[in-house]
Amino acid sequence: MADVKVPVLGESITEATLGEWLKKPGDAVKLDEPIASLETDKVSVEVPSPVAGVMGDQLVKIGDTVAVGAVIATVGEGGGAAASPSPAPAPAAAEPAPAPAAAPAPAAGDAAA
Repeated sequence: MADVKVPVLGESITEATLGEWLKKPGDAVKLDEPIASLETDKVSVEVPSPVAGVMGDQLVKIGDTVAVGAVIATVGEGGGAAASPSPAPAPAAAEPAPAPAAAPAPAAGDAAA
């Protein structure tokens, strides 16, 4: 899991208000894709995802005040889904090898006769 932190918003800005969640827990997110919107008196800024993966827990609510550097959410990195398909191809590859070896022998005998 990667932590989503409030970015530096400006030299004199030390906190912001969470204005909106742009992603829900369980949503797929891309690297640097905006997942939340923060507001201050001076700026409105989107918070990007630090990694590609799946949106995890939202640790603050809309309207909460958060400090620069505070963790507001988590994003699970997308490595878990890739492990699932790996076991499936291995058994499939073992089955075809014996079948082609047996098939050519009878075909060659029939063609010669």
